[in-house]
Amino acid sequence: MHLSIIVPAFNEERLITRCIESIFTSLAHNNTPGLTAEVIVVDNNSTDRTAELAKQAGAHVVFEPINQIGRARNAGAAKATGEWLLFLDADSLLNPRLLADILAMIEAGKSVGCGSTLAMDGLPWWANGIFHLWRGMSIVFGWAAGALIVCRHDAFRDIGGFPQDLYALEEIQLSKRLKAWGRPRGLRFTILSKHPLDTSSRKVALYSSREIAVQILRVFLQRRRTLRDKTLLSVWYDGRR
Repeated sequence: MHLSIIVPAFNEERLITRCIESIFTSLAHNNTPGLTAEVIVVDNNSTDRTAELAKQAGAHVVFEPINQIGRARNAGAAKATGEWLLFLDADSLLNPRLLADILAMIEAGKSVGCGSTLAMDGLPWWANGIFHLWRGMSIVFGWAAGALIVCRHDAFRDIGGFPQDLYALEEIQLSKRLKAWGRPRGLRFTILSKHPLDTSSRKVALYSSREIAVQILRVFLQRRRTLRDKTLLSVWYDGRR
């Protein structure tokens, strides 16, 4: 099995090296005969040393000039050679046990892909409540968090990849499309929960509770318009790092 691990990154010089190191450490702990992997970092028009540091850490770097997370992930997938794709956010850390669960899911041959529950330290009470609400929804509805999504390459290609008309929550749409692709083939899309993915809580530190509340309300009350206009998605696209 050949696995392509794709990391979209915009101005991630502070975190990209740790992310890539976590990937190679997890691969080393799961080094089994027949498993090969490539690590692709998509430099999404960064103005810092993201691309340089990614290369130094051992990743192959692809450039995507338009700042959009779905487009960046699609650019990485277009260069990927693996039968399976693993999308990992640059502010997240893959761990060996989670990768082992992913590989077991692949080997079982019963899934089109998977997501993972998340672990996020340093959350205030209100953010922790939102976090646990999302965790429950993710498991119940089979919606992957954007921080980690795994799927068959052929399925990803057949459904057209991440929707590029959306600037946020595109991972939910992808999850739905993957489930629809897998259903007639007897394949499921699952959310792994035994070993959560460690991901950053930096948005809570960078944005006030009011800013986050306004962003959430805007997405719920004007979903269609908001998700298609990145000027209305400051928490994702105003560049704070």
